[in-house]
Amino acid sequence: MECGITPENITHLYDNEVFVFGSNLAGHHGAGAAKTALQWGAIPGKGEGLFGQTYALPTKDFNIITRDIPDIYSSVVSLRQCIQDNPDHHFLITKVGCGLAGLSIDEVALMFRGFLDIMNCSLPQEFIDKLESK
Repeated sequence: MECGITPENITHLYDNEVFVFGSNLAGHHGAGAAKTALQWGAIPGKGEGLFGQTYALPTKDFNIITRDIPDIYSSVVSLRQCIQDNPDHHFLITKVGCGLAGLSIDEVALMFRGFLDIMNCSLPQEFIDKLESK
């Protein structure tokens, strides 16, 4: 395994770190990790992509309804490309989709199976445990 382990509770970011949080396509960052992301540069109205020291990964749609797994996976693929395009940054991936979006660790972790070999990202321990058991 090359990736790191995302801390359970992130309260500080180093200059090269990026907080990856679950968002909605409307960019309403009003609760959970999305609300926390506002302090590090998340932009209201921007629901996907790299902003400041944050990366918004949409797990909910414009109507704040949980997106289908294939649609979320498409956004995970975009995140992976962003991580590869920014080797000088370290991406702290949180348990996206496992809070307010209501998805299970099992459902979400599998979308990140190709991330274990990426050195400039960290995954939640629960994701790593699930992926290593496969």
